[in-house]
Amino acid sequence: MRVTDYELYAVPPRWQFLKLETSDGRVGWGEVYTKWHFAGDSEPATENAVDQLLHQYVLGEDPSRIEYLWQAMYRSSFYRGGPVHMSAIAGIDEALWDLKGTAAGMSVAELLGGPARDRIRTYRHVRAHGEDGVSDPAAAAAAEARDAVEAGYTAVKLIPTGGLEPIDTPATVERARDVVGAVREAIGPSVDLALDFHGRTSKAMARRLASSLEAFDPLFIEEPVTPEHDRELTRLAEGTTAPIATGERLYSRWEFRPILEADAVDVVQPDVSSAGGITETKKIADMADTYDASIAPHCPIGPLALAASLQIDAVAPNALIQEQVILDDAAAMRYVENDGVFDLTDGFLDVPDGPGLGIEIDEDRVRELAGTNLGFDRSPGHRADGSIGER
Repeated sequence: MRVTDYELYAVPPRWQFLKLETSDGRVGWGEVYTKWHFAGDSEPATENAVDQLLHQYVLGEDPSRIEYLWQAMYRSSFYRGGPVHMSAIAGIDEALWDLKGTAAGMSVAELLGGPARDRIRTYRHVRAHGEDGVSDPAAAAAAEARDAVEAGYTAVKLIPTGGLEPIDTPATVERARDVVGAVREAIGPSVDLALDFHGRTSKAMARRLASSLEAFDPLFIEEPVTPEHDRELTRLAEGTTAPIATGERLYSRWEFRPILEADAVDVVQPDVSSAGGITETKKIADMADTYDASIAPHCPIGPLALAASLQIDAVAPNALIQEQVILDDAAAMRYVENDGVFDLTDGFLDVPDGPGLGIEIDEDRVRELAGTNLGFDRSPGHRADGSIGER
């Protein structure tokens, strides 16, 4: 069996599905993170990387040699790593695992040693409404959180602030407390509440917000600073009882190593479609386990990425919870023929146990919707004085 052809489909809303074909007629699917390194009608930065990697290292090769092909795609690049290179590798890697599982009639989790669990908890995102022009953001956030619980979720996550000044006012902190407090009151102590700072906070504001919000017992505080300032995570962790999480903008085990060695995080959040695919994410999970850190895979994209994440969750004994954005989106599920694999039960998602990634892609629908312009104009965040801030 050899890899003979591929197709990379751009589909709504901003996803890329990769199909690999083999000489014996098999098909494997993966999802490539588009990365917003483009604007308007320009092509995703990852598209060219996928083309180059496949032509140079994968086409004509035996797809079962996943580790060999991963090393070829990674180590043969002199300028290696980063969001574009690792996302391209990731989508290819997922498709290779899907092929291998399909050929063996086994799920990826079975190929990786068998599941350590049958299901994993997930959460719904809740808006804080601070920048939505809502008259009572706290009440609106609380209402959304109650809706999530009524829909069967046992955890929610929200970003408690908008853009921030390097050292912001007490009123800004108080508004965040109002929103988070209202959500905690609405959901009660039996539902988890995760807080995502989204890298918007300076180290000074991260300390202040963490101190103010830890009273609401967050499941974790996510990305309190941007990766450029991860050295501050140790001091932040020492100043709060809230668990610290980060990792969606880290792309390999080598980038996770310093924060684990510094005992700076309690939860790591690699994205399987960004951090080198199933092969690398499994290694990151294993490394985190040796430092008594949990894994909560980042996954704000489509069904293939979610299915790949669930296969990792199945075999990682330190998996905590799984991010997703598609369970309540019928448009997202139109690509999946067996979308029942993503049914929510008591706040949990079952791990798909079908061959490969465990989901069946409706290729006719993918072809029908392919060709979408994935351009995304992500405007900079402006502070009150006109300078650029995080957003």
